[in-house]
Amino acid sequence: MQPPQFKDLDLSSCILLGPGPSMVPPRVLRALAQPPVGYLDPEIIVVMDELKQLLQYAFQTKNEFTIPISGTGTAGMETAISNFVEPGDRVLTAINGFFGERLADMASRYGAQVERLERPWGEVFTPEEFDAALKDGGYKLVTLVHGETSTGTVQTRVDEIAEVVHLHGALLILDTVASLGGVPIEIDEWDVDICYSGSQKCLSAPPGLAPFTANARAMDVFQQRKTKVTNWYLDISGLSKYWLEPHAYHHTGPINMFYALREALRLVAEEGIENCWARHRSVAEGLWAGLEKLGLPPRVPLDFRMPSLTTPKLPDGLDEAAIRKQLLEDYNIEIAGGFGPLAGQIWRIGLMGFSARRENVTLLLAALGELL
Repeated sequence: MQPPQFKDLDLSSCILLGPGPSMVPPRVLRALAQPPVGYLDPEIIVVMDELKQLLQYAFQTKNEFTIPISGTGTAGMETAISNFVEPGDRVLTAINGFFGERLADMASRYGAQVERLERPWGEVFTPEEFDAALKDGGYKLVTLVHGETSTGTVQTRVDEIAEVVHLHGALLILDTVASLGGVPIEIDEWDVDICYSGSQKCLSAPPGLAPFTANARAMDVFQQRKTKVTNWYLDISGLSKYWLEPHAYHHTGPINMFYALREALRLVAEEGIENCWARHRSVAEGLWAGLEKLGLPPRVPLDFRMPSLTTPKLPDGLDEAAIRKQLLEDYNIEIAGGFGPLAGQIWRIGLMGFSARRENVTLLLAALGELL
């Protein structure tokens, strides 16, 4: 049998302006190419400790349990659900897009009694809605998506929602996969209990790690579990022993991804997290203005429009898939279409991390102007 033959990959010219992954800075690519070492090598333990500190800065938290989970953002989501849900627990899931639905699905698979607080795709929730939904008590967890990648909305008043959740005796899980690093997030200030993200969006590392943090309140609830966590790989009791003292073997960590995320987070720290948020907002405002001129106004109202992901409303009859195909073939620009109830009605344009640059906006708007 002859070995298969394939040509070399050459993807260096693709400009990633979709919902993720984002473009990766040269410094991060160089870090990714460093030689791997053993998963308990003294040098990697230093890198792991630095990663924890850098993630604490990105999350704006002092939580001791702040680590990257080995897996994509969905692994962070499953870590949050699997460790804090036991069979029979009542979980309120806030659903206003695709990833709220995924949280509900996961919670049900771990035996939760899932109840839904719903809004149409593209809208956000108020604290008063949570207060009304939680009034009969008995809930253990509330799940909420901060930046909903399917719609381009960013949830506002998270601090007030967290206060309501705690008044009713529950924990708040916050999904920040599309927002960490690109939108203001202050875990301690907002009093969020459990939060996860992904490495490949506003942090501009390759996909493969899921930043995760849990506060003391959440860890106390975890310690009171009556049953074993049914997911061995993502059980935070084992992960704690790897990431914290005594740094015992748990799994073979993706060493080169540790290097890459460390370098990506160093870039965030060098820029300053507030400056990073401001850059994403400023570049997005340029995109919004340009889309308005093209007759493609953003679908989401300004008050809860996510800077890192814009969803322009498309005119009736536009062959949006053909335009996206031409963008990729003629200009090497990748954007994404809508799905679910928004299929064919929007594009999803990501300005995340290293992709959030003015020259990318200028090129995209010029290309769309020609194609339209």
